[in-house]
Amino acid sequence: MGSSSRRRQCGGGGGDALFFHSRHLLLILMCFNLLSSSSSSAAAAIASSWPSVDGGFASGAIDLGGGLHVFQTASFDQIWSTHQGGPDDLGASFFEPTQLPPGFHMLGTHSQPNTNPNPNLHGWILAGKDASTADAPAALKPPVDYTLIWTSSDAVIDQQEGGIAYFWLPVPPAGYRSVGHVITTSSPDKPPLDKIRCVRSDLTDQCQADAWLWGPTDAGDPDLTGFNVFNLRPGNGSDAAGVPIGTFVAQSSGLPGHPTVVACLKNQNSVNGSASSMPNLTQVEELFKTYAPWISLHPDEEFLPSTVDWFFANGSLLYEKGKEYNPTPIDPIGSNLPQGGSNDGVYWLDLPVESSDKERVKKGQLAGVEVYLHAKPALGATFTDIAVWVFYPFNGPGRAKVEFIKNVKLGRLGEHVGDWEHVTLRISNFNGLLQSVYFSQHSAGSWVDSADLEYRGGSRPVAYSSLHGHAMYPRPGLVLLGGGEKIGIRDDTAEGGAVVDTAAGFVVVAAEYLGKGAVVEPSWLNYMREWGPKIDYDVDEELADVRKLLIGRMRDEFDKMVSGLPKEVLGEEGPTGPKVKASWAGDEV
Repeated sequence: MGSSSRRRQCGGGGGDALFFHSRHLLLILMCFNLLSSSSSSAAAAIASSWPSVDGGFASGAIDLGGGLHVFQTASFDQIWSTHQGGPDDLGASFFEPTQLPPGFHMLGTHSQPNTNPNPNLHGWILAGKDASTADAPAALKPPVDYTLIWTSSDAVIDQQEGGIAYFWLPVPPAGYRSVGHVITTSSPDKPPLDKIRCVRSDLTDQCQADAWLWGPTDAGDPDLTGFNVFNLRPGNGSDAAGVPIGTFVAQSSGLPGHPTVVACLKNQNSVNGSASSMPNLTQVEELFKTYAPWISLHPDEEFLPSTVDWFFANGSLLYEKGKEYNPTPIDPIGSNLPQGGSNDGVYWLDLPVESSDKERVKKGQLAGVEVYLHAKPALGATFTDIAVWVFYPFNGPGRAKVEFIKNVKLGRLGEHVGDWEHVTLRISNFNGLLQSVYFSQHSAGSWVDSADLEYRGGSRPVAYSSLHGHAMYPRPGLVLLGGGEKIGIRDDTAEGGAVVDTAAGFVVVAAEYLGKGAVVEPSWLNYMREWGPKIDYDVDEELADVRKLLIGRMRDEFDKMVSGLPKEVLGEEGPTGPKVKASWAGDEV
């Protein structure tokens, strides 16, 4: 077998250092450009408090149960690359892990599309170690053969690294599954059987093909009848046991979202509740202090966040269906809110009745503001998600852009009482590093890799809150919703406004994995109804003045855009609280 490789790594990824101590953490953080000198000492203090025992949080390796230990590495050899095909026709690069600790073996290779300018900064892959006892079946075994999936020998593409590539699927022994591919270059000979390991079937979980990474087509979309490379995704949710490996699936046909011939791993310890890879409460708090986001408000923002307690203490009311004439003042800590149940429309919250108090509470109270943290397992307890919830008493009216008319007011459309927004920090349980951040944007959102974030003060990312709507974005600017480049609802973010320092005021309100009583949940968290009233608008009446400004095609395009807006924009309806959101127990989507 011939090969040509080039080392791509971010230090501290392997060698004999199985367990991460503070000096290893700092080396990697500085390689990721996450730390400034002013924050290095804080991270060192945190790192020294992390355990250094096999399988514990941030110890370098995780015990998945059944005799399987895994190690996360960011050290790679580049095996093959091309600058054609795939997303944006920019090609992709393929890597295999290197500098693995003693006893650990490659489980597959890694790929990233060349759309990312720094592929070595955020990529990672897992290696496996057989820690099974003598009387138990081996957790890992070499394959018994290989099947050639595809070769680039006949592909009309620019092959930059390694020459001709051969993509191989390991043929596992009976009772085992393949969890990754092997790529060789230059020679069509099969790889050595000892090159990779297959995993015992009961230690694996089904994967689905997810994001398209590469294919030789230059059409911008995958040719589903030809060869493609897809990212792999296990089942989601805080209780899901599937563990991604950082590998991919190469297949000659198939669709994203369908089961694949390549499996993911399963954390048996997370299934039986004995996973020790999750951080304890003190570590959650220290992790948050390290990565606490700055929330940058728009310079023109009128409707600021507040604490929930301030909202209650300043005259907010609880309404009950059939008794609207007699609303109930809410206790400052929400102790008299209905608990549990479902959003049945029987109860809702609203602003104070008196006009001046109502307008004052709408504006929020930035002084003393707190964010509310929910810590939970992710991806089979190999990561920790810390959801950072922010409460705004009021969501302001929307605005639109219609071709050359840049700022069109939409009457009261978009207004509602009670606005819950969040960002989620995803932190590796292998080493305590921030891997990515989820930015919630109305009923959707997006994940952004840590290497692509904006930071202030070292390791703390910035989230930009949109004007009036409070959607979270990783960069300032204009996003148009529901239309295209020329027409849509405006989500404006900008620098120069007030900034919320979330590290200065936060409360951990839930961490179910720590066990009952570890975190005392506030009463308001278990209020499952709406945080504002529902008021149906006459949309035509609200938009009458806007439509007068538009003629012909512009009016038609505007009407089409409005008809596609979600119902929460077309009618004033308070949102439900954090615990009712699908992401509370599931993954961010």
